[in-house]
Amino acid sequence: MKQYCLTLDLRPDKDLIGEYVELHRVGRPQIHKSIREAGVLDMKIYLLHCRLVMIMETTDEFTFERKAAMDLANPDVQEWEQLMSRFQNVELDSDSTSRWQLMEKIFDLK
Repeated sequence: MKQYCLTLDLRPDKDLIGEYVELHRVGRPQIHKSIREAGVLDMKIYLLHCRLVMIMETTDEFTFERKAAMDLANPDVQEWEQLMSRFQNVELDSDSTSRWQLMEKIFDLK
């Protein structure tokens, strides 16, 4: 199993952040299915002010390149990514596969 930590900033708007949180609380089964099919075993997203941190646990075979290709071929994921771009502090026409930035692990208690 592999583990990744990624980060992304939301637009600094309390109402938008509330809507973003609610959309994730409710979720969409087809998006959850696509995440699992890409090899993600577990995913958690944490919020502090406008900063998001995502923790992903994946299969050993998981790659971001494979997930990106699967996402580009999935109309449900493309629709979700378009919706999410409203909330994310990124250019609206930016590549959805590069919005979340991979963080470098600098400490491990093990």
